[in-house]
Amino acid sequence: MPVRRAEAVWNGILRDGNGTMTTGSGGCEGPFSYSTRWEDAPGSNPEELLGAAHAGCFSMALTSALERAGFQSKRIHTDAMVHLGKVDGKSRITLIELICEGNVPGISPEQFQEIAEATKTGCPVSAALAATPIELKARLVE
Repeated sequence: MPVRRAEAVWNGILRDGNGTMTTGSGGCEGPFSYSTRWEDAPGSNPEELLGAAHAGCFSMALTSALERAGFQSKRIHTDAMVHLGKVDGKSRITLIELICEGNVPGISPEQFQEIAEATKTGCPVSAALAATPIELKARLVE
């Protein structure tokens, strides 16, 4: 199995410093700072990248699970909302919401819901984040 790499460089002190995060493939690179993480300044942050990884993994895993069940999806779209908060005075990811829309011909809403729920715990990123509550809202669309 492949090993994937990413790196981050931080320069300076926390509030006035800045950094960059880069994936090993070079497909994603972005600046980050205190204000991009804790405020709404333009730029990236670790939670955003974690959300992108989770949404991508879930979408691929759901497509695979649907294929194993005999369905071919036309499109799976997943948003990941990563909540950052305080627990016992420490910064923690407190919740991840996965919001998924699937265009899957021939499947019932109940079948789609069942397969999506199983995928929620079965995708590799979800498994790695098992200590974090993950909520799923999944629905069929055309």
